Amino acid sequence: MHIAYAALSDRVFATDGNTAEDCLVGHDIECVAADPAAPDRAFVGTVDAGLQRTTDRGATWESVLDAGDRVTSVTVSPQDPDVVWAGTEPSAVYRSTDGGETWTERPGLTDLDSSSRWSFPPRPHTHHVRWIALAPDDPERVYVAIEAGAFVRSPDGGETWVDHPEGARRDNHTLATHPDAPERVYTAAGDGYALSTDRGETWSHPQDGLGHRYVWGLAVRPDDPDGVVVSAASGPRSAHSTSGESYVYRWTGDRWAVAMAGLPGPEGLARPVLAADPDGGLVALTNHGLFRSAAGAEWAAAWPETGVADWPSEYDQVPSGLAVV
Repeated sequence: MHIAYAALSDRVFATDGNTAEDCLVGHDIECVAADPAAPDRAFVGTVDAGLQRTTDRGATWESVLDAGDRVTSVTVSPQDPDVVWAGTEPSAVYRSTDGGETWTERPGLTDLDSSSRWSFPPRPHTHHVRWIALAPDDPERVYVAIEAGAFVRSPDGGETWVDHPEGARRDNHTLATHPDAPERVYTAAGDGYALSTDRGETWSHPQDGLGHRYVWGLAVRPDDPDGVVVSAASGPRSAHSTSGESYVYRWTGDRWAVAMAGLPGPEGLARPVLAADPDGGLVALTNHGLFRSAAGAEWAAAWPETGVADWPSEYDQVPSGLAVV
């Protein structure tokens, strides 16, 4: 793990596994994205200050997207680190092709028929783009998670949109794709896990062994498109609280298995945010520390290396996002 940009509720810290530097302290953080091809640059979506960008590994930050204050998702294209996608509340999708200097809204998202049913339960008058993912073999194929109400997609870079397909999850939290299986789309959702093997057209719902169905975090091992891990809880109240109870599960090939070895909790564990490590393996950000795993079965402290005992008390917050470059 070269560097991780780890987002908590009120700050981002950048760590190389030895030290950590706090960034954007006091802001209400929603999401973070970065790419190994441009590791000094990262993007952070906030509730109160729009989309923030650093080009010097977190030393300085600037606002780069004027689309209201609440930026709820951000993704860097795996084909080109200068192509960046951002989602907002109310639901809108923006694209930059110059590393975040300028942005263009992709039209028509809320013209979809399903949009009349989009509603975020804590604020039912609105909804937002919780996650954006891109097909690894087609930079124009875009997948969008609306929280709550729909999984939608575009085959042409957001020029047109395809509405929610039958069988897809409606309360999607995290989407993922994989370069070795580019036709796959994975989702962690409030109504369970789901997998598409045809670019979002149809969906299966492997739940065997998944004892907690409010699924939040999701990551896939870089070397194995079947190496899926998720974080889950019994419901949102438990998931989004540092006094709740959450679990990490891994896919074993035919069912899910609890994968908590080396992790804190499950008591007092807010749902971890998960990410793939470009160097191999997986990374989990929790409210008790940052952890690494080779295959998702066993975890070890990544920062602080001494583990939970030296995790700063002010970092005991619900994780918001994680990007490893």
